[in-house]
Amino acid sequence: GTVGAVKTVYALLLFVLAVAPVGLAAAEAEPAPAEVEDPAAPPLPPGARRATWGEVAIINDSLHKVAESLSRWAYTEHRVVRDGKGRVKSEQVIRFDPSKTFSEQWAPVQINGKPPSSRDEAKYRRRGEESDPERPVTSSRRTQPSLGEVLDVGRSFIASETETHWVFEIPLLKFGNERFPPEKFQVQARVRKEGTLLENLSVLLRESFRAKLVVKVKSGDASLDFAQIDPKHPPTLVSITGDADWSILFIGGGGSMELKRTDLRRVKPYAERFEVKIGNLKSIDF
Repeated sequence: GTVGAVKTVYALLLFVLAVAPVGLAAAEAEPAPAEVEDPAAPPLPPGARRATWGEVAIINDSLHKVAESLSRWAYTEHRVVRDGKGRVKSEQVIRFDPSKTFSEQWAPVQINGKPPSSRDEAKYRRRGEESDPERPVTSSRRTQPSLGEVLDVGRSFIASETETHWVFEIPLLKFGNERFPPEKFQVQARVRKEGTLLENLSVLLRESFRAKLVVKVKSGDASLDFAQIDPKHPPTLVSITGDADWSILFIGGGGSMELKRTDLRRVKPYAERFEVKIGNLKSIDF
């Protein structure tokens, strides 16, 4: 129905929590030497240049460090979703702590300006329980890949550069990627040269496309900001902003989302309680 279609659009463009680049499968690929031109590669946009081998290694390493560290932070998340006219449609304040048992990891603090109901608490309790890697899989439904899993990091190029930063453009894989069609989306990563720290990931819809046959996505973008909370550890996600414009069966719609994470604290995940680290297994797929 309409509600489901709207959720699909938000999943495509704002990808709120699914954005966590746990997979980064493409980043494992060894880049071709920068001095060797790939005749099959499309021409670079004006002002861009091929990345050197060392620069590709930098963006690959920066993304991996952030991805592997994301699950080690507890935080308070404030999320606001607005409609196309700027009116608040939903507002949530949630506390996440991966050091607690799975059923206790997500705790609603405030839902639409009110204390959470028992239904809200049950919803987030289930969300935590479903993240238990030892929980039996009860659904055969295929999950969509995260953004990280479809990044073709080995083919990254330099979109722009200053004395202090690189802006990498990262192509997207085509095979198995219905969520982010590579010809429709542009992904860029800003990396600070000092410390080679990831500061921002942005996703821009190049042109409109049709999703799930009935939803036409006209425009959209999302921006993810990362900050180094502790100099001993890689940056982590601190905010997301995004907006989208779509039509469903000739009925127009749109909206925006803002997400901020505060009170960040480095913790040991409950999943490692037996000193067994959960590997990056999401990269292994078929």
